[in-house]
Amino acid sequence: MRYDLVIFDNDGVLVDSEPISNRLLAGYLTELGHPTSYEESLRDYMGAAMHRVHDLVEERTGQRLAADFDDVFHARVFAAFERELKPVAGAVDVLERLVADGVPYCVASSGSHERIRVGHRTTGLDEWFEEEWVFSSEDVGRGKPAPDLFLYAAERMGVAPERCVVVEDSPLGVRAGVAAGMDVYGFIGMTPAERLVGATKLFGDMGQLADLLE
Repeated sequence: MRYDLVIFDNDGVLVDSEPISNRLLAGYLTELGHPTSYEESLRDYMGAAMHRVHDLVEERTGQRLAADFDDVFHARVFAAFERELKPVAGAVDVLERLVADGVPYCVASSGSHERIRVGHRTTGLDEWFEEEWVFSSEDVGRGKPAPDLFLYAAERMGVAPERCVVVEDSPLGVRAGVAAGMDVYGFIGMTPAERLVGATKLFGDMGQLADLLE
């Protein structure tokens, strides 16, 4: 395989969480007096850390979200995960192949460590990820599109950035991977190809990723 480390985004790449979380985020913001459609939530917040939600709402309205916004939102999301969340089709096949080929991998997500753990436990993906292979925007000062998270993951995994490939499905994540000096494979399962500008390669079937990486 041409890379020494595969860095996976989590939401929308490993777990099929983006429809759930963006539906709930749009509904909660609308409930609080900040009308937001599902499509607008995907456009503005997909792949972002929670601070982006706070920043954009304040920038657009001059109002700050309540201090308990994140806690209430995550409680709703985690409850929905328990009922609805599934792995992205083909994700387990890719992980099986990487293990069989001896290729190191990790996850680097804008979500919190708790969100990652809940999603992996619910879908059974937790058996594929050691704790030290899981990285969150909580671990660095700036989330995507800054490169900090991907660079931190590469450093902790002991691999030079130029030997890493990032698997992403959001424009913010693609920008972060490019800024980190890594190749980026853009997954267009939910995201229109034209929004993943800068990706090294685009693909639409997660089950085919391992072949593409060879």
